[in-house]
Amino acid sequence: MEAFYFLVFGALSAVVAALELSKTSKDRITTTPAFNSFKNNYILVYSLMMAGDWLQGPYVYYLYTTYGYGKGDIGHLFIAGFGSSMLFGTIVGSLADKQGRKRACVTYCITYILSCITKHSPQYKILMVGRILGGIATSLLFSSFESWLVAEHNKRAFDQQWLSLTFSKAIFLGNGLVAILAGLFGNVLVDTLNLGPVSPFDAASCFLAIGMAIILSSWTENYGDTSENKDLITQFKGAAVAIASDEKIALLGAIQSLFEGSMYTFVFLWTPALSPNSEDIPHGFIFATFMLSSMLGSSLASRLLARSSLKVESYMQIVFAVSAVCLFIPVLTSFLVTPSTEKGGGITFSGCIQLLGFCAFEACVGIFWPSIMKMRSQYIPEEARSTIMNFFRIPLNIFVCVVLYNVDSFPITVMFGMCSIFLFLASVLQKRLSAVVEKSRPQDWATHKEREMETAPLNA
Repeated sequence: MEAFYFLVFGALSAVVAALELSKTSKDRITTTPAFNSFKNNYILVYSLMMAGDWLQGPYVYYLYTTYGYGKGDIGHLFIAGFGSSMLFGTIVGSLADKQGRKRACVTYCITYILSCITKHSPQYKILMVGRILGGIATSLLFSSFESWLVAEHNKRAFDQQWLSLTFSKAIFLGNGLVAILAGLFGNVLVDTLNLGPVSPFDAASCFLAIGMAIILSSWTENYGDTSENKDLITQFKGAAVAIASDEKIALLGAIQSLFEGSMYTFVFLWTPALSPNSEDIPHGFIFATFMLSSMLGSSLASRLLARSSLKVESYMQIVFAVSAVCLFIPVLTSFLVTPSTEKGGGITFSGCIQLLGFCAFEACVGIFWPSIMKMRSQYIPEEARSTIMNFFRIPLNIFVCVVLYNVDSFPITVMFGMCSIFLFLASVLQKRLSAVVEKSRPQDWATHKEREMETAPLNA
């Protein structure tokens, strides 16, 4: 393995360690023992859930190839997963609001375990069922857990600023450290112990089962809108009306779809971008480097969110602009650096530049997750939180399905250029969201003062 990879990984490790060790009282939020217990319980469960997800990621494509399926068949399986998330995600989100978020989290565990079990069969139809189950589980993972956390946090009357602490810690561990450890653990299972490409899926099932046991034993139930006379269609209409009538929610949904669509496209494109001529690159080590970059971003986010004077709507404009520049680097290098035509070998100079840009993009991803969670907790109404969050994923899943279907139809630079444009547009929309929020604050303050004046005679 080339020294360049170790240099990047070591530098990132040093920066992350320095950021964590150099935190001062301004970077930390003073909390209570009751909140710390609640936060640690949620982070433990979230980390177990993410371990179950991260263990599978690096081996899904590889497992399908060992069963003898080609690129076209595998592409259809992936499309089925995203299509399932798009079609069924909103339904399960609405059921979570109505039937209970705890139940939805348990359903996630069961659904994903069943999806893992299907990986033992080489039959295409059974693998397709597994992808559909996996798509449903993904929708639950990215909506029900957050919805449960926000509702439970508010029900226990914890300080609103403390919510950002839980978000940033959950992303730092669940999307950073756990991802790195899951990749290394999966490598031990498959390559060191020679247990085969299905073994990470079995390990994922174990982690999910442990997490489900903790949820069943320690979580309480909470709901969104519990009106018995509301069916799913009525809930969908209510969520659609909420999005259409509140510009903040609509902007937030568009921003999320643009960023996550670009992020998932990047997941498919980074390998061919770094090895266009089949260069020998350490995929697992690069993946771990990306996750370390994400940890760096979430560490920065925890500092930013700890400052009440700094508004998340403001700094995210810069984050989206930087991420747009990062994904435009492959386009620039294609014009400025003479491409290599030699097959094989190590990573090229152009690949090194792109790798640094991709690490910076992953740092932006690390800032994005806790920050978007913070904004969602502020603007999305509680009674339809899961439903609206899954509404946001509909354009995302459509976009990813289109990209997957046409991944061979366009040059890779065109795809990266498109992502860069989307991210720049997200920055513009974020600026608009910031302006809308600032405009609404004086009205909110005036309303608050009116209420104070109305209640003053009663308190006199």
